Amino acid sequence: MTLLVMAAGMGSRYGGLKQLDPIGPNGEFILDYTVYDALQAGFDKVVFVIKEENLEIFKETVGNRIGSKCETVYCFQSLDDMPEGYKVPEGRVKQWGTAHAVLAARNEIKGPFAAVNADDFYGRESFRIIAEHMNANANSPCCMAGFVLKNTLTENGTVARGECAVDENGYLSDITEHTKIMRLEDGSTAYFEDEQWHPIDEDCIVSMNCWGLPEAFFASAEKGFCRFLEGGGDEMKKEYYLPTAVKEYLAESGQKAKVLKTGAKWYGVTYKEDRQTVVDYINKSIEDGIYPKELWKD
Repeated sequence: MTLLVMAAGMGSRYGGLKQLDPIGPNGEFILDYTVYDALQAGFDKVVFVIKEENLEIFKETVGNRIGSKCETVYCFQSLDDMPEGYKVPEGRVKQWGTAHAVLAARNEIKGPFAAVNADDFYGRESFRIIAEHMNANANSPCCMAGFVLKNTLTENGTVARGECAVDENGYLSDITEHTKIMRLEDGSTAYFEDEQWHPIDEDCIVSMNCWGLPEAFFASAEKGFCRFLEGGGDEMKKEYYLPTAVKEYLAESGQKAKVLKTGAKWYGVTYKEDRQTVVDYINKSIEDGIYPKELWKD
């Protein structure tokens, strides 16, 4: 199985290349622990989607650490990676979003794969449950690790999450992307839309972009990206989100996505202030024997 790691974002809110900010005792990044957990779950190939200008720094850091542990491939997310007949709007500098990032790996992945963000710490259970589902459902591997919203918030600002509706059989029936969610001063949780805050259940299931997907997803997403480009809207900033592309794939294919609920707590570095929380969690996990102190030591 292949793990696709989306690592092309520069992290404007964080203020730097947050994917390569050391959080482990030996300079490990969040994505080191992501890859380690995935390998423990049975994945044996990793595809990093990055910006081409970051290739050397990726190879010198993560590449040197994991290159001998599994097959490692680099793909580039480029703004001008457009379908035939389309062109980048003049003045656009922002990347096209997470679904477009996944599409960057379309020529490197054969068979089912998991897609995750580089700057989110998902926990080992997430990769275990996705691997188990994909192995047991070769003809319908589509699934996602479903996190409880309250376990995915930061005290330092808003987060983007996909609110999931789950049917009685545990399958995804709808997903709504909210780009700004936070716990307000009164203790309630809300999302910001149309210039106001709307309440949201903190116990609802949300997507953290931890998906199990079939190879057929790529063809569907390529068509979906064309529809997205034709849809109008903010030509400078609009993004084609991975949950949207998954919804389109499910509708077109008749497949279903199993929501694999996890009680794991999310850790990430959306903001600089989040970093110490992640460092503390990693140190505690090492003390508890979950991770070795030297993660990639032979």
